[in-house]
Amino acid sequence: MQRHRLIRSALALAAANLALGAMAQGNYPTKPIRLIVPFPPGGSVDYVARTISQKLAENIGQSVVVDNKGGASGTIGTYEASRAAPDGYTLLLVFDSHAVNSSLYDIKYDTFKSFDYVSLIGTMPMALVTSKKSGFTTADALIKAAKANPGQINYGSSGVGGSNHLQPVAFARAANIKLTHVPYRGGGPMLSALLGGEVDFVIGSLPTVINYAKSGQANVVAIGTKERIKQLPDLPTIDSAVPGYTAQSWVGMMAPAGLPKPVLQHVQTALQKTLADPAVKTKMENDGFNIVGSSPAEFESMVRGESKRWAEIIKAENIKVE
Repeated sequence: MQRHRLIRSALALAAANLALGAMAQGNYPTKPIRLIVPFPPGGSVDYVARTISQKLAENIGQSVVVDNKGGASGTIGTYEASRAAPDGYTLLLVFDSHAVNSSLYDIKYDTFKSFDYVSLIGTMPMALVTSKKSGFTTADALIKAAKANPGQINYGSSGVGGSNHLQPVAFARAANIKLTHVPYRGGGPMLSALLGGEVDFVIGSLPTVINYAKSGQANVVAIGTKERIKQLPDLPTIDSAVPGYTAQSWVGMMAPAGLPKPVLQHVQTALQKTLADPAVKTKMENDGFNIVGSSPAEFESMVRGESKRWAEIIKAENIKVE
């Protein structure tokens, strides 16, 4: 008798879950969706958000409002997203810093348990870009100057722990040089500092620096891919100056943990359609963005791998947030 009651209870619970899922799928979305960008305007993540938001709104069925919540290498906006209701009306774009922030900050959320991973949107090759004031027009020249003047060559970043902080750390390790790090509050301020000659160089994602290569506002001297790229075919690789060195950043979408499966599927389908849209795809690829569009499991697995890799470098270099 008890067994029958348990079976009936389990069946009732399953039926309730199915009904909830159907209701969530049928009703979602009924109001605008907030897309949190945990960085100030002007950087790589903001670029992605502004590029996909209009088409994402069409595919998801409601307007998408981009909300920049910058600070502390993305942790402030990410924490805000982690506290939002898991109903699909708050989505979050994350940068590669998401994989390393737990190694640097006393964060109030769990990198994995606090979120449902939606998709890796794509990767961006990174480029070594020097200021006009620095006078460096090749990676070899910069390395030579750094060896002659340890610690005198500086580089800018969008904050401690971001790819344009850690990639130069890896670059310095590989080239056996000593550099000075100058952090800024986001990619926009970092690039302004570069153009103004406040820093000698940055290693930035291609979509955010490609226009400087075309306009000549800064010296884009080398690319972080193994081979030259079609967007800038004359640009040498950093690997040609520092054998074995590569650099890329990535952007992905997440949501607060506990999203109903039908809602998660709706969001992911809308995102995949957006990334496959010819206008979006052409713009992003022309700007140097490699669209991926992964499954949630693939995205989470990649982040776990990145988290382990950078945690080891952070420990070895004793990197800390001031």
